[in-house]
Amino acid sequence: MKKIGVYTSILTGLIVGLTACGTGGTTDSQASSSDTTIVESASETEHDHNHSHTKTKAAQGIFEDSEVKDRALSDWAGEWQSVFPYLEAGALDDVFEHKAEDGEKTAEEYKEYYTIGYQTEVEKIDIYEDLISFYQAGEWVAGSYKYAGYQILTYESGKKGVRYLFDKVDGDDAAPKAVQFSDHIIAPEKSAHYHIYFGDTSQEELLKEMDNWPTYYPASLSADDIAHEMLYH
Repeated sequence: MKKIGVYTSILTGLIVGLTACGTGGTTDSQASSSDTTIVESASETEHDHNHSHTKTKAAQGIFEDSEVKDRALSDWAGEWQSVFPYLEAGALDDVFEHKAEDGEKTAEEYKEYYTIGYQTEVEKIDIYEDLISFYQAGEWVAGSYKYAGYQILTYESGKKGVRYLFDKVDGDDAAPKAVQFSDHIIAPEKSAHYHIYFGDTSQEELLKEMDNWPTYYPASLSADDIAHEMLYH
């Protein structure tokens, strides 16, 4: 397969049924942001994840709209791996057991919930400059993406989340048209993990996705490392 920049290119089927979180290699002068609040009737899936490692109010969905700032794709730069294979292999079972100790669900119910949330066939994502590469079934697809601003989502509980939007401007036809990142960070900062929404659809349609949020951690981490991050940080 042809290599684009420092990355290779992937399969056409990766977009179907998948949505996910991205990066933006632009300057603030190129960025177009939005502080429009969108009220969602769906459950707070973007806030009900295992994020005990973050203690900020923003990570808990509590912040003022004025605190939200534009971010560049470089905040998500690097090599990333999906956590879904670890969930399927049982490597995250201790995390669900821990959540059940103080949560409203049993460990099995948490696992079912996260199985829907984490589900994806995209095993790896690499991000370099303005290029996002997606890896599935041994093949790569890649595209160049431009920052398209952010959207603040407000949930019925009153808590909020921010999605950072990126539009494809060049690259493989099979690469997603729209990409959105959510990592519980609301201003420029390097991401430690993220949820990603992507598809061959409009940004507006993608913002409606609340149930499936493929989640990625650095490729260098082992299953034990990821479980530890979820449990203790």
